[in-house]
Amino acid sequence: MARFDIVGQLGSLRRYARSLTRDGADAEDLVHDALVRAYERRGTFRSGGNLRAWLLAIVHNIFIDRVRSCRSEAARIEQAGHVAYTSAPASQDHSVRLSQVREAFLSLPEEQRSALHLVAIEGLSYAEAAEVSGVPLGTLMSRIGRARAALREMEEGARVRGKNHLRIVGGES
Repeated sequence: MARFDIVGQLGSLRRYARSLTRDGADAEDLVHDALVRAYERRGTFRSGGNLRAWLLAIVHNIFIDRVRSCRSEAARIEQAGHVAYTSAPASQDHSVRLSQVREAFLSLPEEQRSALHLVAIEGLSYAEAAEVSGVPLGTLMSRIGRARAALREMEEGARVRGKNHLRIVGGES
């Protein structure tokens, strides 16, 4: 393989990186990344080829990749800003309801909670969830059925308590 004299090319690489980035620290980072990439891909360098041109092309390509990445990031941030202005914070009722559902879910026995989590939250099929849990399919289905029934029972109990929570005291019948 031809002599791979990268040290002799550092001056050119630094000057070119500095002209691209217009910042000394960014230029040094660019040269560093280019040297790492050149080392990793040294097998692609053609023997007898122009090492300086090859290295400068690597610096250029990394710079272009960074510019595109920064533009893409800026566009994502801008889009997130637009979404933030159009969204409204959750109402307190929603937050309370979510907390109640979470508490009900966490109060389930471990095997029911685990089975329901795998199917309802992770999106696994019953067969996949049974395999992950190491139980027969029928056992998993039974656990999910019991978990859902327990959550429905908790929900119905909360509704009944909610209806009786406020009472009219005094006044006309």
